[in-house]
Amino acid sequence: MCRGTRSTPIIELGANDGLRGLSITHIRHNLEVLIKTSFAANTNVFLMEIKIPPNYGKKYTQAFNQIYHKLAEQYNLTLLPFMLDDIILNPELMQVDGLHPNEKAQVIISENLWQTLEPLLNADSNREKRALKVN
Repeated sequence: MCRGTRSTPIIELGANDGLRGLSITHIRHNLEVLIKTSFAANTNVFLMEIKIPPNYGKKYTQAFNQIYHKLAEQYNLTLLPFMLDDIILNPELMQVDGLHPNEKAQVIISENLWQTLEPLLNADSNREKRALKVN
């Protein structure tokens, strides 16, 4: 993050940690460090929900999926939806490993993400403009 400019990082982290079976506490801590570092740099933060496959067991999968909702609530963050919901079950949009989107999926991800982000970024920009007029 650059000093003197306002940025809005999108924190999208944890899938590989979940797939490696790291503790929920460890994953949550890593995300919290990024959130707090972003706040210290005077930024807005968007947190993107991440999901893992159910084959890690119901208890772990549910706990993992709840990390993002709980952090968004705790830190009053905008929670962006999981970007692969419409992609992950379509083999034509996934790489052979079944975990990573392929080249065709990138366009869809980009379009879906922009549809979600554009109104949020515009609202944030309008708030900043109003604050400048007041000051």
